[in-house]
Formats: sequence, C-alpha cells, structure tokens
Amino acid sequence: MKNITRNTLNTSKFLVILSLFMSILSCSDYLDVDTDTDNPTVAPINQLLTGIQVNIGQVADFQFFSADILQVYTHQFTAREEQDQYGAKADNVLMNNDWNNVYIGLTDIETLLSQAGESGDEIYVGIAEILKAYLMSVAVDLWGDVPFTEATLLEQGNVSPSFDDQREIYASVLELIDEGKSKIQSGQGIAPSTDDLFYGGSNAQWIKFANTLKLKLFNQIRLSDLFDVAALNALLAEDNFMSSIADDFQFNHTAAQAPADERNRLFLDAYGGAQVTKYASPWFYEILIGVNPNIHTNNPDPRLPYYFVNQLLPGQFPRDQGDSVTGDPNADYWDAATGFFSIRFGSIGPDRDGAVQNDATFPGIFPCGGRYDDGAGFARTINSGTGVAPKRILTYDEFLYIQAELMHEGLMPGDAGAKLREAMTASFAKVDQVVAGTGTSQTVPVLAGSTAVTTFLDNVMNEFNAASDEKKLEIIMTQKWVATFGDPMDQYNDYRRTGYPVLADPNGPSPEYQLDNGDGFPLIDNLTVLNNDFQVSFFWPQRELNLNQNAPPSQKDPTTYKIFWDN
Repeated sequence: MKNITRNTLNTSKFLVILSLFMSILSCSDYLDVDTDTDNPTVAPINQLLTGIQVNIGQVADFQFFSADILQVYTHQFTAREEQDQYGAKADNVLMNNDWNNVYIGLTDIETLLSQAGESGDEIYVGIAEILKAYLMSVAVDLWGDVPFTEATLLEQGNVSPSFDDQREIYASVLELIDEGKSKIQSGQGIAPSTDDLFYGGSNAQWIKFANTLKLKLFNQIRLSDLFDVAALNALLAEDNFMSSIADDFQFNHTAAQAPADERNRLFLDAYGGAQVTKYASPWFYEILIGVNPNIHTNNPDPRLPYYFVNQLLPGQFPRDQGDSVTGDPNADYWDAATGFFSIRFGSIGPDRDGAVQNDATFPGIFPCGGRYDDGAGFARTINSGTGVAPKRILTYDEFLYIQAELMHEGLMPGDAGAKLREAMTASFAKVDQVVAGTGTSQTVPVLAGSTAVTTFLDNVMNEFNAASDEKKLEIIMTQKWVATFGDPMDQYNDYRRTGYPVLADPNGPSPEYQLDNGDGFPLIDNLTVLNNDFQVSFFWPQRELNLNQNAPPSQKDPTTYKIFWDN
C-alpha cells in the first residue's frame, strides 16, 4: 500500500509539472479565447427538454421510486416490506428518491425557462411551465408544504429554502398552466420535435393536456376553498381536452437495453430479479373475478388475464412450499381454480415469507409489458415479456372518469352513467392499444367489442343505475381504480379525496376474503392484521429536516397531516 501511494504521488507531481509546461508553451496561441467550444457549459434547450421529460417519467414510478409504496397503499399489489400495513418510515429510500427527483427536475425546468426565455423560444417556455405545474402538483399531493419559490436559488446562495404553503403552491400551479398555454399558443421561437418525448412537438396536444390537467386539478380541489366554479365553467366552455387515446400523457418505454435500459420499470422490477418483489393483491383479484360481495358481484372483469399472469396452471398444486403428502399448499393466498398465488395485505401467517418464485403470480402484459395469461402457465424470466409498456400519467380514459365524477357531483352538465360507460369502453381500448405496442409474440385476444366486454359493461351499468348516489360514486371511482392499474399516484389521490375504492381492512368485517378451495386449509382471518393508520401524506425526508434551517421544526405525523384538498 505504501508503494502504491508513493507512486501515485510521484505521478501526480509529474502531471502537474507537465501541465504547467504545456500551458506556458500554448498560452500565446489562446490568450484571446475564453470559451471551450468542445465542452459547453450550457446545454441546448432541446437536450434540456428531453432530460426533463425523462425525469418526469420517473416521478412516482416503480423500481426505486414511490410507486412501490403507493401500489400497496392502493391495494393493487402487496409487499413484505415496511409499506405493508401503511408502515413506510421517514427514512424510506423510495420516498426520498422521489423528493430528489422532484427537485432535480424543478432545477432543470428553471434552467430551461431561463434559457428559452432569453432566446425568445416561447413554445419551450410554455411546455416547461406546464411540466413545472405538473411536477409541483405531484409534490404537494405527496408531501403538502414543500419548497417552491426558493427551491432553485442555490446559485444565489440559498441553501435552506423555505417551505411554501401547499394551497398557495396549487394556486401558482393553476396560473402556470394558463401561462404555459399562452406561451405555446404564441408560436414564437423554434418548435420542439423529436426532443419532445411526450407529444413530438404537437402544440395542439400540449394545449389539450394542459386543459385536461387543469380539469383534473379542479376536480381534485372541488371540496376545498381554492375551488373556483367560475374558472371551471370557463374551462368547460373552452372544451379543448383530450379527445382520444392518441392524446394520452404517458412516458413511452422501449425495448432498448443499452446504453441505458429503457424497458418499463415495473417490468424490470418484477421480472428482472431472482426474488419476487411484486405480489398481486388478493383484494384486487377478488374484485376482478367478481366474488367481492359489495361491488361488481358475479361480474368477472375480462381484463384479468391482461393485468396478472399465473405461473401455476389452474388446479396445479403449489410447487415451492406445498406439501403433497398432507395436501397443505402452505400458501398465504392460492386460488386452486385459477392458479393465482400471492400474499395478503397485513398477513402475519406462517406462509407469508416462503420462497415462492416458481409459484407467484406476476404483473401481466398491460401494466408493464409482461406476459399475457393464456392459462398455460409459465416460468418467469426476464425474457417472459418485452417490457415495452408506457408509464401512464394522465390518459384519455382517466379524463372520461374525471368527467363522470364531475357530472355525478353536479359540477358539469351531462349524464354521469353514460360518461361512465364511455370511460370504461375507452379503458378496454387502452388495454388493446398497450398490448399491440408491446411487440409480444403471444396471440392476445382483442378486448374492445368482444361479447365478454359488452356483458361486463352491461352488468356494471345495471349495478350503477340501481345504486344510491353514494354507491354510484363508489362505482365510478372503483372502475377508475381498475382502469388505471399500474399508475397508483392518482389512485392514492382519489382514495384520499373520496374514500373510494373500498380497500382491504384486516380489522373490518369477517370474512375479509371469499376464497375457499374446499381443501381443508381455509384462509384464517385473524392471520391478517392492521397496526397502523392510513398515511394521508408522505413523511418529509428526514435529511431535509436535518439540513435545511428553514424546514419545519419537527417531522409530521403522516396519518393526520392532510393535503389541503383531502376532505
């Protein structure tokens, strides 16, 4: 070690002397040059836009980000980690990663705003303002009060930005959307093209997205004192929203694996490791197969084989932990009729922590570009799917569900039931679109227009038409929750706003689950527990509280600290 250190020091001295010598020889040739053209210090605005959009695509995503928490909180997946039983802690890496994502993105957006503003490229300015509005709305939705007005003043020496009031941030967000629209509509400056990963430089689609985002936010704040019914009516009168799935705001993943892996993050997380990291929620599953006694009973959802894929064949006995001698499947949740295999939310059962990589059910072709469940079973590997599926952020079918909710609440003219059916129809079409784009080698049936889909829609509408007003809201929100599988951010918002969908509750009425294989090894309700209250916001990163002198003086209680629109 001493010899290595000595040699390194000698080499360093030689390089310093050599560099000084070369600078003396060459300075006369370059005294009049003060810019290194080979190493620019300012990134072109088109490269900035692309980088910002990649960052936006990662916010609240899977694989290292907060979707791994939210997927459990919204009961579409379950987990063995601390997010089970709503137990994420203040030092949770997933939450902290998204905090960093937000402020890296915000810093880059401010750089783009400055440079594009100076060069008069108003279209870039407008897009940046809309993305800033989206990003800060997500920050408020997750944490409440956060740094905003002082968040990007590091170059001015501000290392401890104050936390802004969440309601005031939202008011600024709504203003930013309007400002962004105006800048795009001006048409001034150069126009984005392939550097715009969302809309390829289509000004018309950016305006549609801006209006649809604003409608979403109005719906979100409709029970708060920030809600402005006149502003909502003006937006509705403008009537320039998403008009088809071609307008979806989503980050499109590809099959490329180098220089960076561009496949869907949920796919990489679920299919890429040796262990099982994504357990399908039995609560969600029972709603999809139509056995939940309180919603969509006896109305199986045709999307199930597109949403989840079973490794086990129907009727196949579990291989990893099953005891063929006693007939005990040693499974926390296993449906013998279909092969669905997972763990329950809040399980403390003896079979929760077994190694089940050969039996577990996985996310399917729609949420992540995985495998379609053709009923033939499979052995999961990274080659089981393509990983080519978008990260859906705000889509046309979601917009239709928002309209249905506004109509139901009397805030928008129209028939809520007819709009619900339109939204569900668009949701099935979205599944078909995603499947067609995966490049799968499987033969996958088209959903739209099929008899099974028509029957399902008819049954939901019969249930809706016979329901009370409160039950109608539950049906709208439940169908939105089902349709947006794989995008838990807005599901988390919707549950906090409305209380729907109804989620699994180990402390609720028994039986919690309806499964009964009739094999003498029934589910035992008291082997699921809930020891924590629902977290209605995220902890602030503890590191931020420790280092930022202007941060709140103490950590919040995320079970009581509400976002201002949460009623």
